Amino acid sequence: MVQEIRIAKRTGFCYGVREAVDKAKESADAGKRTQTLGQVVHNEGVIADLGARGVVSIAELSEAVAGSTVVIRAHGVTPAVRSAAAERGLEMVDGTCSWVIGEQKQLQGLVEEGYTIVLLGTPNHPEVVGLLGFAPDAIVVDDESDWDRIPRKKRMALITQSTQPPWKFERLAAFMVSRAHELKIINSVCPVTIRRQEDTVELARAVEFIVVVGGRQSANTRELTRLCEIVATPAIQVERASDLTDASVFGTARVVGVTGGTSTPIEDLQAVAERILTMAGTRDAAAHAHELAASALSAAVTPAGRTTSLRSLELAPTGDAGHDAPAGLRPRRGTGRTAAPAVAR
Repeated sequence: MVQEIRIAKRTGFCYGVREAVDKAKESADAGKRTQTLGQVVHNEGVIADLGARGVVSIAELSEAVAGSTVVIRAHGVTPAVRSAAAERGLEMVDGTCSWVIGEQKQLQGLVEEGYTIVLLGTPNHPEVVGLLGFAPDAIVVDDESDWDRIPRKKRMALITQSTQPPWKFERLAAFMVSRAHELKIINSVCPVTIRRQEDTVELARAVEFIVVVGGRQSANTRELTRLCEIVATPAIQVERASDLTDASVFGTARVVGVTGGTSTPIEDLQAVAERILTMAGTRDAAAHAHELAASALSAAVTPAGRTTSLRSLELAPTGDAGHDAPAGLRPRRGTGRTAAPAVAR
């Protein structure tokens, strides 16, 4: 039975997701009729919370209500979308991740310099769609079966969707060396994505079973699950704590790890950790599941992983006041370890 739970360090929202969610909340709290262009994050709980605040998700700009405020999510949009919003007189709140903005500017520069551009990315992914607005002639490839479509050109440039696996980008870069006389490589893999993968692999090697928490549509979350399998650590992916219904899935594992994608709130990680201890823990672990889960999260997550940056919901100050803060917003005390163990024997 499970007696120890560990949560990967540096988990929680990435800064891009956090800022986009916060901007939607701020707009709604200011009394504006707020709509997000596409789901602001791949997490049903967060979407439900925004919905309770009156924030509505729309699929296309044409669905925007006149006079409403439209929030651009972290993935970004094309210049054409911005122009269309301006023509309609819609207020646009830009929640584009700063890293994605950098990608867009780099693409513009590559186009101006006359490079044949190859973009590693998932077709129709919102970030890729937005990037193509800056380089409509870029060649989009994903799996290795696509790579033979890359032509042989004198001057080529390679750039990537920010959440693509680093290993795939490196392999494609090596492949393209034989395709071009001059090859310019822009490493636009998000550093947060890289760190999340490194931390998850390190955790997977230190535990007997791992639970990956995140939306089923989240590419970076699916990659975490795949990496755990490569390390040969049994893993399952769930969206929320209630998805865990069968204690037998943990087998004889005594040490279980929990990690999450960049769109997974830290509160969800704590809830999953508590659920694991309650349903599959030793008698002592189950009896103290809430405290153990809170302790593991508190030690593993730094302030950078918090769910919000809004002043009204900032981390509580250290001291007794911190004990009254919501579990996901309590002070963090990083340990410098792979994960914070919460043990019951």
